[in-house]
Amino acid sequence: MSTKDGTFLVTHADDESVTLRDVADSQVLTLSENPGLDVGTVVEATVEPEPPMEVTYTVADLRDERTIPVERTDLEPTAQAKDLAADQPVGDLTTRERAGEGEIHVLTVDEDGADAAADEVVDDEATLARAARLGVDRVEVRTATGVVSVRYLPD
Repeated sequence: MSTKDGTFLVTHADDESVTLRDVADSQVLTLSENPGLDVGTVVEATVEPEPPMEVTYTVADLRDERTIPVERTDLEPTAQAKDLAADQPVGDLTTRERAGEGEIHVLTVDEDGADAAADEVVDDEATLARAARLGVDRVEVRTATGVVSVRYLPD
């Protein structure tokens, strides 16, 4: 194995080890030591396998460490998001690039399912991984009757 350079999401951390998931290819790597990372942190790093078995890794270069907040807001989805939801059946997801940086995801849910769906989006590790992959600084989740809008936004 060789070194791996990329953006990683910390999916597990304790005093002695860390589990990272590469946000580009979903490869899971275990660090044999914790260099001070916490679950939910996004890191830009180069990791290298530890000899002799090369099954665990160590951080060779930690270039950036950050958190990406994923928050529900009291704001309603935009008119564009509501229009997208009106044209799709319940359970469908539409993804649109934002003007500038980021994406908007619009999920159509049952009329009474928006709050539960929004809670799932906020708690889902995949939301953080997608935000890290997109290079955004925050995620905003908005709801209305039958609609969940997930906005991946720059700062």
